[in-house]
Parts: sequence; structure tokens; C-alpha cells
Amino acid sequence: MTQAAQNPSGASHAPAGEQQGIRPAEGYAGDVLPELAHAWMTNGEAVMVDVRSDAEREWVGYVPGAVGLAWKQWPGMAFNPGFDAGLRANVPAGKKALMLCRSGVRSIAAARRATELGFEAYNILEGFEGDADAEGHRGRKGGWRLRGLPWKQN
Repeated sequence: MTQAAQNPSGASHAPAGEQQGIRPAEGYAGDVLPELAHAWMTNGEAVMVDVRSDAEREWVGYVPGAVGLAWKQWPGMAFNPGFDAGLRANVPAGKKALMLCRSGVRSIAAARRATELGFEAYNILEGFEGDADAEGHRGRKGGWRLRGLPWKQN
């Protein structure tokens, strides 16, 4: 997400195509940074749906208050046939659906599907762990955890 530009009066404004921290996207409501997703969850506007596999949430960590609902399930990363029903059961009408995965890729597909089902769905940029660094390690380049937002690990 691009940084807000400063005008001569010192007030910031959103770059063209972005509004209130939301990056436009095709097929769903938009992409948001983890901090905005956290704010929406905190004030009750949204429900976070963690679309990572059960194993990822168990071993890597999870966001307290998020709904664990895998988009694809281990082993084999097969589509979760209960995804649609789980989404309907956990995201009340009128609430935004925030999709979170490891790095912000699977959550795009989940946000598109949620939109098809009638939800106002967003992808959380950077995901839980962020992108891999030059050494192939996650957790050092963005992500929910690196940004210091609430999370736990079993």
C-alpha cells in the first residue's frame, strides 16, 4: 500500500485509487493492511476469517478472536467443502469479512469467494507471516506478527 502524500498544509490525503487505507481489488472489496484489519475487528465492524490450514494455525500461531476456517486443507491442500457454510455461520450480515492467510495470497481467492456469496470481503495484505526474505524465512518482511498485532501460539 502506498503511503499517503502530504500536501503543503501538512494534511495527508489518500493516493488516487486508494481510500481510507483500502487498496482497490478485482472481484472483492479490497486489500487492507493488518493495522486497518485490526481496527475494524476491535471496533466490531468486521470478522477475521483465518483461511490457513488447521495445522498452520496450531503450529505457527493464530489471531485471538479470528474464525479458523481453512480455504484449503492439509494434506494435499484440497478445497474445504465446508468453507461456504462456515463463512455463512460465522460472519453476521452487515459485518465485513477479513480474510487472512500466511502471506496474503490464498486469502485473495477466499475473499473473491466470499464476495460471490454476498459478503463485503477484504484481503489482509502481508498475511500472518509476511513474504519470505532472501533466505526463504518468513516473519521478517511484513505480516500480522511482525507488525506487533495480537497473536498467540499453542
